[in-house]
Amino acid sequence: MALTTRRRALTVLGAALATGAAATPAQALTGSRKHHPRPLRRAHAHNDYLHPRPLLDALDHRFTSVEADIFLVGGELLVAHDPADLDPARTLESLYLAPLAARVRANHGSVYQGHHQPLQLLIDIKTEGASTYLELDRRLRRHRHLFTTYAHGRVRPGPVTAVVSGDRAARTPMEAQTVRRAFYDGRLTDLGTAAPASFVPLISDNWTLNFTWRGIGAFPDTERRELRTIVSTAHSRGQRVRFWATPDLPGPERDAIWSELVAAGVDHLNTDDLAGLEAFLAAHDRR
Repeated sequence: MALTTRRRALTVLGAALATGAAATPAQALTGSRKHHPRPLRRAHAHNDYLHPRPLLDALDHRFTSVEADIFLVGGELLVAHDPADLDPARTLESLYLAPLAARVRANHGSVYQGHHQPLQLLIDIKTEGASTYLELDRRLRRHRHLFTTYAHGRVRPGPVTAVVSGDRAARTPMEAQTVRRAFYDGRLTDLGTAAPASFVPLISDNWTLNFTWRGIGAFPDTERRELRTIVSTAHSRGQRVRFWATPDLPGPERDAIWSELVAAGVDHLNTDDLAGLEAFLAAHDRR
C-alpha cells in the first residue's frame, strides 16, 4: 500500500474509533471542549498535513506537536510530502501559520484555552536548507508575537515553538543569527556536544538505525539502558527526545514500543494515527 494511502487509511480508522461528536465551527477555531481537557504533552503528529484537516485534526485530539514538510517553490513555502503532491493552495501560511495566529488570538494568548504549554511546530525542510530557511525566517517574523524567540542569548517563550528539521544546510544561517524565531532539530550526534538547548532543544533520530527491537518479545536490556541513557543525557542539558520510524500500525508491537518510550521519558511519540495515540496516552494516564 502506498505511504500516503496507508496514512490516510489510519486516519479514517482512527476517526471511526474515536468517541464523541465532531467539533463545531467554533471549536475548530478555539479547540474548546467542555472543561478544556489537558493537552497530551507527548503527542506528535508526524506528517500532520496528510490528515483531512491539517493542524485542526491534531488539535482536536489534543496533540502538542505537529509536523509539516515544506518546499520552497517560486518564493512560496508549500506543504507536501513529495514534489508530486505540491499544490499552490497548500502553503505553510494557509495551513499552519494563519490558523495558529487566529487560534491564539481567540484563546487570549495560548493554543489550548486555559493551558500555556507551547505547541511545537516541527518544520521539515525538503528543498535546499539555507535558502529555504531564510524564506521561512521571513514568514515567521510576520507572526513575531506567535513564536518562541531567541534574542541575544535569551529565550522568550511564545504560544508556538518552531523547530527546523530536514535539510541540514539550514543550520549555518540559523547559527549566525542573534535573533531568530526558530530552533534546530538535532540528531543523536549532537547529544553531549557544545550545541546548547537554546539552539538545539530537540534531539530526533531514526529508531530503526539505533535499535533492533520492533516491539516483538522482550526489549533487550542493553537497548533499554541505551535508550534511558540517551533520554537522561538530553534532559540533563534541557533537551527533548523524539524518534521517528517507530512501528505505527495498531497492535501489540506498537503498544510495546510506546510503553517503553513513555517509561524511558521520551518526550514525543511519533504517529500518523491521531486517535490511536490519544487513546493510548489517555489510558496510560489513568493507570
